[in-house]
Amino acid sequence: MGRCADILSAEEVKPGLGTKVFGQEHYIYCRKIDSTNKYARTLAEEGYPEGTLVIAEEQTAGKGRRGREWYSPFSRGIYMSIILRPDLSMHQIPRLSLLTAAALAEVLEEAGLKPGIKWPNDVLINGKKIAGILAEVITGRDGIEFIVLGIGININNPSHEFPDDLRTPPTSVMTELGIPGSRVELLQKLLLSLEQHYELLLTDDFTAILEKARRLSTVLGQKVQFDDSGANLAGIALDLDENGFLLVRDEKGKIHTVVSGEIGPL
Repeated sequence: MGRCADILSAEEVKPGLGTKVFGQEHYIYCRKIDSTNKYARTLAEEGYPEGTLVIAEEQTAGKGRRGREWYSPFSRGIYMSIILRPDLSMHQIPRLSLLTAAALAEVLEEAGLKPGIKWPNDVLINGKKIAGILAEVITGRDGIEFIVLGIGININNPSHEFPDDLRTPPTSVMTELGIPGSRVELLQKLLLSLEQHYELLLTDDFTAILEKARRLSTVLGQKVQFDDSGANLAGIALDLDENGFLLVRDEKGKIHTVVSGEIGPL
């Protein structure tokens, strides 16, 4: 990834954007915002269509999982949210995080990195977190109304700038490659990869995505801690099922289907 304009405006990104829908009709660029997910949710409630993209140079209260904040300094990373309106059942929703991680991993591999997927929402490089995914699902009487899919990626963060209190040790594209990365180029490739993976999901063609997620998983075969109905248990992560749920065998031999939560190594 070479140097290029370090501005994620529509004027810089859209000329080289190969998507059909994502980021095309509504590309909403903010220099500074509290949270792209929060703003995208407001737009979705107002009726903005699928593929609407909200992207910011900086977030002051970027959303992470479980109420955590995503570190979002000015012009260092990609902080984006996209509105989706899929015809999916609730039990298929975990597929969305996996396909996003797979799409992200594909782009990072192309950039010369070796990513791993930490179920369910993180992408790691050498055990350090380079990207996070947050899918917020809004439901109504007829099922899913919309999903706001948030993605944060560390691109040109020097390692010494990260806060000391992050839960998982962080890294960035620049730290791993030793040179600055092009945020514009990575964003263009990510949106295209994400759209292509999403199209597979909508046609119920999830096999290739699932196999990629299994291949890149950092937890399968490992001893992990997990929550089950409020109980903190331990076991071996065996596999991902057809919807992306994690299958874990506990110390007594019982197989648990872990729907969500925090998975930690033992």
